Amino acid sequence: MVTIRDWSVWNEDCGFIRGTSGEREVSLSTGKGIVKALKNKGHSVIGIDFQPDQIKEILKLDVDLVFIGLHGKYGEDGKIQGLLDMLEIPYVGSGVLASALAMDKAKSKQVFKLNGIKTANSKTYDIAKSFDKTTIAKDIRSQFSLPFVIKPNQEGSTLGLTIVKQEEQIEQALETAAKSDQVILVEEYVKGREVTVPVIGLPGEERALPVIEIIPKNEYYDFDSKYQPGGSQHIVPAELQESLTEQLMTEAVLAHQLLGCSIYSRVDFIINERNEPVILEVNTLPGMTPTSLFPDSAQVIGWSYDELIEKFVELSAKKKKQAL
Repeated sequence: MVTIRDWSVWNEDCGFIRGTSGEREVSLSTGKGIVKALKNKGHSVIGIDFQPDQIKEILKLDVDLVFIGLHGKYGEDGKIQGLLDMLEIPYVGSGVLASALAMDKAKSKQVFKLNGIKTANSKTYDIAKSFDKTTIAKDIRSQFSLPFVIKPNQEGSTLGLTIVKQEEQIEQALETAAKSDQVILVEEYVKGREVTVPVIGLPGEERALPVIEIIPKNEYYDFDSKYQPGGSQHIVPAELQESLTEQLMTEAVLAHQLLGCSIYSRVDFIINERNEPVILEVNTLPGMTPTSLFPDSAQVIGWSYDELIEKFVELSAKKKKQAL
């Protein structure tokens, strides 16, 4: 019998903890789905709505395994993973370094580029000490041609993202991004088809699941397109040339491995107008509601949602045994 603890996200305004509340509802939805699936598989499950000011609750944990369902900061950036590592409590998914690297878009893009995975041209602006919008905007104008994207370097669910089509939008886009992070990422806008590739498996044994094409109802795959009913259409498997499908699956597994991800992830791409995959990011804790992208892909190969969640637990148990 495995006792699973599910983590949801803190939704309280405090200091520089920004962006966390933006993904609370997504975390809660993921958590509810995971808890139900685990119970259906016979596990003893206790859900925890994690709050950093109640850390004593975590220090007293006596469980066999933690299933992290916390999107955004504190969950995807390696902080919870580091705490669990110190407590010697095993958990499902990637560790501290992989989580932190995947969350840091600029750093992960550097890793991908060095290893031959195509990325969009970009530049970061650190506003920790000062935030001179006029100077940054001037530099952006000299470095990028319209349209381009301004977004927080570390944030999920496209929160704080602006597609800048007119120069007059730049300063407001900078302000929007700055609400979520002290580092702002500016990158060229890549027009094309949005696809994503789930990856699952023990380190060195990963496999890609069927590629999904995402057709958002809005201009791009924004927060509403991701989480509102009818916000987007998922085509699984994506209708692509076999060679392109193979390239996407190969690069998804490679990206997962390069960052050191473990058990599962989901890798997002844009297929540009030249039919080339351009990697966007690796999600170490992708949405895991019964209607999320990863479960949609798993269903195509015959895995139900409950079976998918159970596979994550089984893989985590094998990983634990291998480490002993």
